[in-house]
Amino acid sequence: MATTFTHRNLARLLLQARESVMAHTRPGLREHGLSDQQWRVLRVLGEHGTVEVGRVAREAFILGPSLTGVLARMERDGLVRRERDPADQRRTVVEATAKGRRLVDRLSHTVAAHYEWLETSLGKDKLSQLYGLLDELIALEAP
Repeated sequence: MATTFTHRNLARLLLQARESVMAHTRPGLREHGLSDQQWRVLRVLGEHGTVEVGRVAREAFILGPSLTGVLARMERDGLVRRERDPADQRRTVVEATAKGRRLVDRLSHTVAAHYEWLETSLGKDKLSQLYGLLDELIALEAP
């Protein structure tokens, strides 16, 4: 016997929307040898500069143990540098290297072009409304 649901599967729709958006970005990432997670880390660092590792995990939505591996690979590839926080030796901070910053700059143009296309396709008002609704949903569901 099948269960009848009253509402559409919002979680699945959000994942599907994410995959649809990322389908435009992923080829450029792969061209530069980056995973989605590595791009999320570089984007956080590109926006904020030197960042405490816990904040990177939160903003890039990567669990701590996974982030450790991602950062190790990125450090090996010369994209980021980790060091102890000078203000608090118990904490680690991470920053993009010059190579990582160049990659952020290069890829940000492709990402910006995609967002401009979205804005043209949906319209500025609809895209703004989508951002607003997503922000409201996130705030509503926050613990």
